[in-house]
Amino acid sequence: MAFKVTFIGAGSIGFTRGLLRDLLAVPEFQHIQVAFTDINPHNLEMVTELCQRDIHENGLSIQIQATTDRREALEGAKYVLCTIRVGGLEAFATDVDIPLKYGVDQCVGDTLCAGGIMYGQRGISEMLRICQDIREVAAPDVTLLNYANPMAMLTWACNKYGGVRTIGLCHGVQHGHHQIADVYGLDKKDVDIICAGINHQTWYIQASHEGKDLTAGLLEAFENHAEYARTEKVRIDMLRRFGYYSTESNGHLSEYVPWYRKRASEIGDWIDMGSWINGETGGYLRVCTEGRRWFETDFPNWMKDPAFVYASEKRSEEHGSYIIEGLETGRVYRGHFNLVNKGVISNLPDDAIIEAPGYVDRNGISMPHVGELPLGPAAVCNVSISVQRLAVEAAVHGDDKLLRQAFMMDPLVGAVCNPKEIWQMVDEMLVAQEAWLPQYGPAIAEAKQRLAAGNLIPTRDYEGAARVKVKTVSEMQQDREAANKNAGEADKGKDRATTTA
Repeated sequence: MAFKVTFIGAGSIGFTRGLLRDLLAVPEFQHIQVAFTDINPHNLEMVTELCQRDIHENGLSIQIQATTDRREALEGAKYVLCTIRVGGLEAFATDVDIPLKYGVDQCVGDTLCAGGIMYGQRGISEMLRICQDIREVAAPDVTLLNYANPMAMLTWACNKYGGVRTIGLCHGVQHGHHQIADVYGLDKKDVDIICAGINHQTWYIQASHEGKDLTAGLLEAFENHAEYARTEKVRIDMLRRFGYYSTESNGHLSEYVPWYRKRASEIGDWIDMGSWINGETGGYLRVCTEGRRWFETDFPNWMKDPAFVYASEKRSEEHGSYIIEGLETGRVYRGHFNLVNKGVISNLPDDAIIEAPGYVDRNGISMPHVGELPLGPAAVCNVSISVQRLAVEAAVHGDDKLLRQAFMMDPLVGAVCNPKEIWQMVDEMLVAQEAWLPQYGPAIAEAKQRLAAGNLIPTRDYEGAARVKVKTVSEMQQDREAANKNAGEADKGKDRATTTA
């Protein structure tokens, strides 16, 4: 088979290298064309060199087309894998640090809450330019596989305004599936699930083993698990109160709802500091920063480490390569995908991006009818969907009034801040991120005037309830294995900006 796959934001080591391994482990794909593009030529060069070494070590003749010219990389592409973070770590820091001044304490800040909303403003603006390039130079039947967050917002904008068939992909369902099997002492392959909702708020509405329902006993099983009872307190409490387990990690989930991070004195009750993902303040920003510094410093040693092996047993659980395999070969693949609802989940809006079970083969992606989510989980999702809709429309039209309304409707921001605080916080974030928000020119000029006029609401110099110091390269060198793992996992396609059209 001969077709072209383009990676946008290819300077991120985690996803780019892993997804390429997954693709090239498919026997039929050993002669495909591969293109990498990224705004940062140095990072692009390092990742290309590492991936090209992997290709050669596996006996393949593919030569990666690496370029900072996005349109050149997209020319003729049938599949586009997008892993961008517009604004990189610089903008990411403002997503976390400015809300902290107003008491909004986030662990991740890439899906909802103040950070996720602003991340969406930057990302949607760029994604629509990417879609324009795809429409103009890629193959007519192109499919965009979006791994970039905020997943639902970006995928929503691409499908509604971008004119490109876009599928959002995530691995939260797979991780929670492992946990459910674990608490019952079973293998994941022996536990069947149906998971439905929206990205990062998807619910395991069915779980069974050999025909026996596992859902009813999940709360007791998680409460009695030696590790999860300590590390997944928010998820367990949501299970206790809503009746169903949620896909997303403790730290992620804690910032999507109003109850667990609104009082600094209580945050410690709901998180675990053994890993950033369990709720650490700004945890993902920290590990992304450490991971990028480490990769840039230790890159020569990465080139000396063993190459990735392209084999079926080495493929990850990321959906991307399996979707392409199903579409190209006809092999049936079942996964959970992010697509426009269109009635799949009947008590969520038809225009929303939902995450639900789907099947892929040569005929495309089929999404079976799920029906109604349980009322409680549906209510949680609908609140987030309202925020997403406001944020998407704000980003597309450069409407700062809608942007402020999205902040007001956000569960955690609304639980912590009053309207005047929200207005001032949005002003600060718009001004701080001006370089990546071209659609907000007039609104940013007005925000600058208000901030310069004085008479501002007092804010705090606040590090958060559970902040951890960023490690230096010297500190990371004391445990290279841990540093390598961090660089590979933390840098999963989420800290590279893409080329500007």
